[in-house]
Amino acid sequence: MSEVKAKVNAVSPKSTNTQSTNQARPFSYQGRSLACSGVSLESLAQKFGTPLYVYSGDQILERRNLFAREFAGVDHTVCYAVKANSSLAILKLLAQSGTGFDIVSGGELERVLRVSKDAAKRVVFSGVGKQAAEMDLALKAGILMFNVESEAELELLAERAAKLKKKARIALRVNPDVFAETHPYISTGLREHKFGIDIRIARKVYRRAAKKQWLEPAGVSVHIGSQIRSTEPFGSALARVVDLVKQLRTDGLNIRYVDAGGGLGPGRFFVAQAGTLLSRVLYTKVNGTKTFVITDAAMNDLIRPALYQAHHEILPVKQSMSKKTIVADIVGPVCESGDFFARDRELPAVKSGDLVALLDAGAYGMSLASNYNTRSRVAEVLVRNGKTKRIRRRETVDEMLTQEVL
Repeated sequence: MSEVKAKVNAVSPKSTNTQSTNQARPFSYQGRSLACSGVSLESLAQKFGTPLYVYSGDQILERRNLFAREFAGVDHTVCYAVKANSSLAILKLLAQSGTGFDIVSGGELERVLRVSKDAAKRVVFSGVGKQAAEMDLALKAGILMFNVESEAELELLAERAAKLKKKARIALRVNPDVFAETHPYISTGLREHKFGIDIRIARKVYRRAAKKQWLEPAGVSVHIGSQIRSTEPFGSALARVVDLVKQLRTDGLNIRYVDAGGGLGPGRFFVAQAGTLLSRVLYTKVNGTKTFVITDAAMNDLIRPALYQAHHEILPVKQSMSKKTIVADIVGPVCESGDFFARDRELPAVKSGDLVALLDAGAYGMSLASNYNTRSRVAEVLVRNGKTKRIRRRETVDEMLTQEVL
């Protein structure tokens, strides 16, 4: 399938964990103080306060370029999944490097267009619930491809494209009924999942699409889940896609794109390990046999441990001379038992006022943040080439309440 273009969502075909690439991690100790690409996290906390998201722009571009090199022998477009981290500054960084974008809403498209209107031609629109206004925005912007997820969506897209007299290049997202061993919330490749069109009826749907004047069937899309740690499910899914492409070409369709999806573990390839959530310890306490470390960050800032039981390494920003460790639950101030970052975690002994860094928080951290408990969303900082830039200011309570009416 060398002549078929592949669109891939931040997935390395040869690496199955973030350590195997032999790339330097962006957060490391300089002396006894943790730094981001050479910039002291302690100094950032003093300047911008906590909780605080800190990202290494150098690491993001390094991972992007590493990924692109892995596919150097294939005609491809690497599309970053905007939902992972939709910061305008990070999107701009990637757009300037020629990266494409995988979006799942009109709002995400607006973000991409805000940083680069030229990037529209590298945008793939995924998602199961596209609305007419979102389709119109994407058609007018001239995006690369719509990944169509249902027959009803296909009909609506044909209607909107005809009304605007804009050709819509499409791929059907086929559901290959392939099981991927991952968390059930991020598994997407079985028939009981809401995603995609049953691959067994895809050929019929393509024939119907080919009869629509303003639709151009040009690709096949598949995505079976995230944080998948084996290549076997991908092989099984793409083998079925190859068979389908052959059938569609036999039918006379010019299928020249394969969207290979994403999710090879641990995923979030560009931004996950490029980010940390910096937090300050408020209190420590002991309840019976349990020790708790209470931080100023909470589940509204980083929900992944509560939602997916995700593991984030937690490090003290200042290393102590003492070798003493504790076993504790690291928790936040939100009024929920699910407000935790770690359970029974062994870590160096910390006390009130100490700074801790929750690593690998660059993906699905800030993008999933909320105002639960009327907590302000935190500030974000980007470090690149030894220079620091605040890319989001800390939200105020007045800004939170501005949309409400008495």
